[in-house]
Amino acid sequence: MQDTAPSSPASSLPDTRAVADWIRLEGTAGVGCRTARLLLDAFGSPAAIFRAGHAALASHVPAAQAAALCAPVTPELARQLDLTLDWLSQPNHHLLTLQDADYPPSLRHISDPPLLLYIAGQRSLLSSPMIAMVGSRNASTQGRANAGNFAEALSRAGLCVVSGMALGIDTAAHEGALRGPGATVAVIGTGPDRVYPARNRALAHRIAEEGCIVSEYALGTPPVASNFPRRNRIISGMAAGVLVVEAAAQSGSLITAQMAAEQGREVFALPGSIHSALAKGCHQLIREGAHLVETVDEVLDAMRVSPLARMAAPPCNAGKAGLLAVLGHDPVAPDRLLDCTEGDAGRLAGELLALELAGLLERLPDGRVQRVVGAG
Repeated sequence: MQDTAPSSPASSLPDTRAVADWIRLEGTAGVGCRTARLLLDAFGSPAAIFRAGHAALASHVPAAQAAALCAPVTPELARQLDLTLDWLSQPNHHLLTLQDADYPPSLRHISDPPLLLYIAGQRSLLSSPMIAMVGSRNASTQGRANAGNFAEALSRAGLCVVSGMALGIDTAAHEGALRGPGATVAVIGTGPDRVYPARNRALAHRIAEEGCIVSEYALGTPPVASNFPRRNRIISGMAAGVLVVEAAAQSGSLITAQMAAEQGREVFALPGSIHSALAKGCHQLIREGAHLVETVDEVLDAMRVSPLARMAAPPCNAGKAGLLAVLGHDPVAPDRLLDCTEGDAGRLAGELLALELAGLLERLPDGRVQRVVGAG
C-alpha cells in the first residue's frame, strides 16, 4: 500500500471542467510554467486557451506548442484527471490555481510560480506570515535541537514555519513548529499522495492534520531527484525569510538560501564551530551578507521590519472595539487577552503579530505587549 498523507475535514467539491482545463494546460508537452503564464496573460483562462485555435495560439508560442495545445486529450491525461478528482473528493484536499484569490500572494510574485498547488491539510495556513527553515539532512544532535527550539519559538510568536520534510533539520523544524500555535507547512517534491522519505510517514500524517502539505507535482509523481531543488523556490517563495540552521559547503540548503536572496527575502544563518563541516555553508552565507543570528529575537526583529512579512500578515480585525481597544495603553500579558479570541492561542498569536507588523503594538522585554502611543 502506498504511503499517503490523509487529512480532515471535508473540502467543497471542485469545478470539474475548470480542474480539467488546468490539469490539461499543466500536462501539455512542451508547455512549462512560463509559457502557460504568457498564454494566461493573453487569453485569460485555460478554457479560453483551448478554445483559441492554432492560429491564435501560434501568434504567442512556437507552432509545436500551439499544436500540442490543440491536440485531443490523451488517455493518460484523462486518467490523471480522474485520479485528481477522486483525491479532491477526500476530506480537506484542495487544488489552488495561480488565478485563485487565496493563492499565496508572496509566491505568486516570484519569477516562476507553480500553476497548481495540491494541498492536504489546513489551507488557511497559506495566508499566514511564514518563515522558512532548512538545513542538513545529516544534522548533528545540537543542530536538530537548535532547529526544534527556534521553530517552536517562532511558532509561538505567530509565524508559520515552512520546510521541506526532509530528514534532519527539516524534520526537527516541523516537529518544533507543531509544538507552537503557528503550525507548519511542508513543501514536498513528490505528488501529494506520496510520503518521502518513508521514515517521515507519521510526521506527514500529523502535518496534514494540524498543518499543511503542499506540492506542485501531480498525483503519483515519484521522488525524482530533480524535483527537490525545484521545490525549494516554493519554500523560499512563500516565506518572508529563510533561516539556515546547519549546512555543509555543498548543501542543497544553500540553493534555497540563494533563491531566497534572489526573491528579495531575508536570509538568516546560525553560526557554528570552525571545526564543523556542517557550519561551512552557514559561514559562507554570513560572509555573503546573511544575518548572523544567535537568538530567536534577532530573527523576529528583522522580520518585524520586513515589507514581505507585513504583506503576508493576516488582516487584523482589532479596531476600536477589538483587540486594540482591549489592549488600552498599559502593558498587558498576552494570556490576559485570550478571551478576545475565544481561548484560541494560535489565533491570538497571529493577531498580535499582525498588529506588531503593522506598527500598532510592541513587545516588551518581559514578554508583555503594549499599544504604540498614537497608533490606531
